[in-house]
Amino acid sequence: MKDKEIDNIPSHIAIIMDGNGRWAQSRNCPRIMGHQRGAKVVEKIIKECVRLGVEQLTLYTFSEENWRRPVEEVDYLMNLLQKFLAKERKNLVENNICFSAIGDLGRLPKAVCQELQKSIEISCKNNGLKLCLALSYGGRSEIVDATKKIAEKVALGTLNVEEINHSIFKEHLYKPDMSDPDLFIRTGGDMRISNFLLWQISYTELWITDKMWPEFSKEDLHDAIADFNKRERRFGKTSAQIKVNSKIS
Repeated sequence: MKDKEIDNIPSHIAIIMDGNGRWAQSRNCPRIMGHQRGAKVVEKIIKECVRLGVEQLTLYTFSEENWRRPVEEVDYLMNLLQKFLAKERKNLVENNICFSAIGDLGRLPKAVCQELQKSIEISCKNNGLKLCLALSYGGRSEIVDATKKIAEKVALGTLNVEEINHSIFKEHLYKPDMSDPDLFIRTGGDMRISNFLLWQISYTELWITDKMWPEFSKEDLHDAIADFNKRERRFGKTSAQIKVNSKIS
C-alpha cells in the first residue's frame, strides 16, 4: 500500500506480538530462533510507526502469564530484552522516541530494570512517538492495583466514594497519560485479548492476522491501518449521528 493511501493514521496502536515460538517450531528450529527474529521485526515496526506519524505504540512484550514458561526460555527472553533495550537506545534518541514500560516491573531481573531506567531517562524529553513496552504485564492486575490505590485513598479520607468515576479510575492505572488504543493488532491467529489493556481497549478496533510475528511486515501494518480506515467508529452512537457531527465539525 502506498503512503498516499494512508489517509487516517491511528493515534495509538497496540500490538500482541504472538507466534514467535510457533514460527520457529514450524521450521524445525528452537523456539529462541523465533524470538530472535521477532526482535528484529519489532525494530522495523517501531521505525515504520515513527515514519507514519503514529503518536503511541504499545507492545505486549512479556505477560505475567509468560512467567509460567520453561525457565530456560524465560531466562533467554530476559537476556534478549536486556540486549534489545541497550541496542535500541540510540534509535530512541535519533528518532525522537519517548520510551516507557508498564507492568509488574519489580519482577524483572535487575539488569533488565537498569536498562529500562536508562532508556526512560535518556528519552524522557523526546516528543515524538510514545513507545511503551508491556512487561510482566496483566490487564486484570492493572485493574486490581488501581482499585487498591483508590481504596487506600478512601480509607485515608482523601477521596470520597462518590467522587470515583471513569476519570478517577484512569488516573490510577499504570500509565494515566496513555490514551485508549485506536487499533489493536494481534498476530498468530488467536481470537482473544489475552489479558492486554482490558480497561483501555473497550472501544478499540481489532485486527487479527494468521501471520506469525516473525513474518509480520510493514505492508501488514499498512493493511491493518487500511482496514481501520474502512470502519465507522460510533462509540455507541448511530451512523446518522456520526454523519451530523462530521458535517458540523
